[in-house]
Amino acid sequence: MAKTTHFGYREVDVEKKQGLVREVFDSVAGKYDLMNDVMSLGTHRLWKNYTIASSNVTKGDHVLDIAGGTGDLAIKFRKKVGASGKVILSDINNSMLDDGRRNLINHGIIDVEFVQANAEMLPFEDNTFDCVSIAFGLRNVTNKDIALQQMYRILKKGGTLLVLEFSKVENEILNLLYQKYSKLIPLFGKIVVGNSEPYEYLIKSITKFINQEELIDLMKKNKFEVCSYRNLSGGIVAIHSG
Repeated sequence: MAKTTHFGYREVDVEKKQGLVREVFDSVAGKYDLMNDVMSLGTHRLWKNYTIASSNVTKGDHVLDIAGGTGDLAIKFRKKVGASGKVILSDINNSMLDDGRRNLINHGIIDVEFVQANAEMLPFEDNTFDCVSIAFGLRNVTNKDIALQQMYRILKKGGTLLVLEFSKVENEILNLLYQKYSKLIPLFGKIVVGNSEPYEYLIKSITKFINQEELIDLMKKNKFEVCSYRNLSGGIVAIHSG
């Protein structure tokens, strides 16, 4: 079993990555949504809206949003499942959960459950959820195989996993422009948050993450079936389902 893994471009001990990732999100939690708007020019909200629209979630369903952060997806899932359904927002980072609670309360939502949890050790029974989602969180997980096995375990038979994640741009010209723009994001972080280092990590983590087909293969390796993906914004992000 590998004893090291990547943290951005650095190789670190496996047991240390989780703490390093937690520090990154602790440092940006208060301005997470603002910085997302700056980095994506607001497009992250369209990506998340598309994820919700393309899900097969209906009234009465039980949904788990992993790495749910400030609750963007949870708010929308709550509306889809209705009063008879249930939505749980989980995140490994308590600072992000606190922001999520405030955000949902500001939207008048008080019936979403919050659970601090590691994606590799989900504290839920087998066959619990109709849908499990993870947006921009899978690339930060240390052992993605174990996390996907956990997601498969807690899904009901016929349930759906949705993975919204940065991916690989397929058009050469768009990719060139995207790479140039990405180099500016740490500067934006310095201006908006007062710290460029978390965003240097985030950009490097995107660069190191696997491509669309490799994620499909990883999902199939961990028992998911009927796996597919759709590129959004030319492959800057992709939504995978299984």
